[in-house]
Amino acid sequence: MSEDSRYEAVRSRDARFDGAFFFAVSTTGIYCRPSCPATTPRRRNVTFFPTAAAAQGSGFRACRRCRPDAVPGSAEWNARADVVGRAMRLIGDGVVDREGVAGLADRLGYSARQVQRQLTAELGAGPAALARAQRAHTARVLLQTTGLPIAEIAFAAGFASVRQFNDTIKEIYALTPSALRDARPSPGSRSSTSPPGGGTSSGGPAVPSGTPGVLPLRLAYRGPYAARQIFDYLARRALDGIEEVTGEPGRRTYRRTLRLPAGTGIAEVDEATGDGWLDCRLHLTELRDLATAAQRVRRLFDLDADPYAVGERLGADPALAPLVARRPGLRSPGTVDPEELAVRAVLGRSGTAAGRAHGARLVAAHGEPLPRPSGTLTHLFPPAAELADAPLTGLGLAPSRTAVLRALATALTARDVVLDAGTDRDRAGRALRALPGIGPWTAGYLRMRALGDPDVLLGAPPPDADPAVWSPWRSYATHYLWAAAHAVPTGAPERHRNPTERIDA
Repeated sequence: MSEDSRYEAVRSRDARFDGAFFFAVSTTGIYCRPSCPATTPRRRNVTFFPTAAAAQGSGFRACRRCRPDAVPGSAEWNARADVVGRAMRLIGDGVVDREGVAGLADRLGYSARQVQRQLTAELGAGPAALARAQRAHTARVLLQTTGLPIAEIAFAAGFASVRQFNDTIKEIYALTPSALRDARPSPGSRSSTSPPGGGTSSGGPAVPSGTPGVLPLRLAYRGPYAARQIFDYLARRALDGIEEVTGEPGRRTYRRTLRLPAGTGIAEVDEATGDGWLDCRLHLTELRDLATAAQRVRRLFDLDADPYAVGERLGADPALAPLVARRPGLRSPGTVDPEELAVRAVLGRSGTAAGRAHGARLVAAHGEPLPRPSGTLTHLFPPAAELADAPLTGLGLAPSRTAVLRALATALTARDVVLDAGTDRDRAGRALRALPGIGPWTAGYLRMRALGDPDVLLGAPPPDADPAVWSPWRSYATHYLWAAAHAVPTGAPERHRNPTERIDA
């Protein structure tokens, strides 16, 4: 995209490009999202940046009107399999805050210097600056949605000291933390939409909660969003003890437990959409998990997708055009826990209903009970390390399926199979297929949902279609085809065209 094209997007306040790039104005010293409602600046005063962190690093502060740190993340990071894309996914998951730049580099298989050089060259900011931007936004969310003391917020957001926190907030928002808290957006204003993330977006402030320990967020998305289809998808697969979907279609709430780096949590997401966001509430035992929890919920609901690019590519094929027109904004659901999804994929190879039954028994037998149940949510899903050594009896599985489950759990525990946010997708696919009982369909399904690959085709395409032209959005084509073919009643086994393998598709 040329700079002239970017300026035209700014002139037209085109929200399709929010999160894809940012622009800064030299005469005001602020940076904005492309859809900022302020008067369009003159072209000679505008500089474009690929990330919010790059704009901050050049001395620009965030616009208080359009909240450029509160945009959906760029879909490019999900589509790209190179080191920059992988790094951005890991930074969004909080790896730099937990493990430092050296830990990020180790996960990527590069030196810290190589990672710094590649990110700076392409994004205008290194990993530490990108993580700093994410911490600053997490702090803003906590300031504007909780009554926590400012010192507690500083450490919960990941800052090493209160002084570092104060300096960062002043630099990015041109306000003290106390003034930023007082400047919270009014309820319903568009500027109150979401993330944590300097360009990788996660979640933003909604109306401050009156319930202690509850963080209300607005999780931003771009373009149309087919909420009904994704809630239907999740409801059919909701696993007793760790997930539930309540309410009537159109007004449902999805709830589930979360295993997080520093503690545990419960996420609640409402089906009814706002003006470009989903309302979410997070109950966290450790506030420092906020950015990670919000980012994982975003991945589950595929909120960083670009439905305009998907619709343009898939809608050009006559075989898919009617399906795209019928369900604009259809998403490709991800997961909050890739290892959990891998285990559930093995359990669900006889169909959705059987997978739910096996999974419920697994959770009851080996899940970690919550300190305090919340409705029907009673457990955390058991980690792979627990399952690798567990007897796995009483689950109703055939011995061959039990062997596959144990082999998978052992490989995940030993990290022979790695399914984290920034793993090399090709390497993970090869490692999965090397396990006994894991075939191409299961590996592809996990690549699509656990690893967030937008370009996975599962099942046979229509006879008159050329799936090669659907790239790089074949995962969305898969979901369009599944949605069109989904005529079986809820609870009936869902089968696919591979006669040797079945899976919870």
